[in-house]
Amino acid sequence: MTSTSHSPVTVLGLGDMGRALATAVAAAGHPTTVWNRTPGRADDLDPDRTTEATSVRDAVAASPLVVVCLLDADSVREVLDPVADALAGRTLVNVTTTTPEQSRALAAWADGHAAAYLDGGIMATPPMIGGEGAQILYSGSTAAYEEHRVVLETWGQSPYLGEDPGVASLYDLALLAGMYTMFAGFLHGAAMVATAGISARAFAESAVPFVSAMVPSFREYAAVVDGGDYGVAGQQSLEFSDLSDMVQASVEAGVAPDVVVAVQGLIRRQIDRGHGKDGFARLYESIARPTTTGAAR
Repeated sequence: MTSTSHSPVTVLGLGDMGRALATAVAAAGHPTTVWNRTPGRADDLDPDRTTEATSVRDAVAASPLVVVCLLDADSVREVLDPVADALAGRTLVNVTTTTPEQSRALAAWADGHAAAYLDGGIMATPPMIGGEGAQILYSGSTAAYEEHRVVLETWGQSPYLGEDPGVASLYDLALLAGMYTMFAGFLHGAAMVATAGISARAFAESAVPFVSAMVPSFREYAAVVDGGDYGVAGQQSLEFSDLSDMVQASVEAGVAPDVVVAVQGLIRRQIDRGHGKDGFARLYESIARPTTTGAAR
């Protein structure tokens, strides 16, 4: 790990997240150079520690650590391709949301231009950056991670997931899949109770403690999935987990049943394959091996 010296940092992209990253690292005492496609986005950043570069090349040349927070993988290449030669000897940290394969491709591109590469999956909203609960997952160059760890930790907890540059993105998207599915389930429930005149706010008062109590079950399901024994005692069976009543109640209430129909389809797939007595965790097989038709595992 490097010392706590205030090494310079460049941030490319001043959307809400890029601004949060630049603000936090400047507040920690690092001279910060920023660039945005549309000038003027840095006007209200700390002028004593933040410099707005007039070109991408100047921004890259200003710091040994270049952080890219743009729209997508294509925009990263669009911005950096013309100045790729300037990246030689520097570390590129990409926190733009990308797929694992896009992250690996960017890592190979950076390596081809003699730059070290780290991919970052941001598990936080912009207001959380630099505060309690913020976390950014990293994968890619171990040496680059250790060299710049002091800077990375100004934004939040900074777990390192290994040399494969695609793993941080994989984790990021996997966690978001769980989050969005959970939120969709809450909104479905809110739509159901709304037909009885119950507000979403009132529903949330019941949903938050209930869902919070259920979350520790992730570890129990994980143990079952890793062990591969879906018939272990104590699990709720798939047959018992049939969601037909939930689907029917939604339809009768005039609520689109899409969210629960999706889960019901995963349940039904395993029941049809003869696994109705197995526990609910067996849904993993419907998701991980959707084309399997036999009774494997």
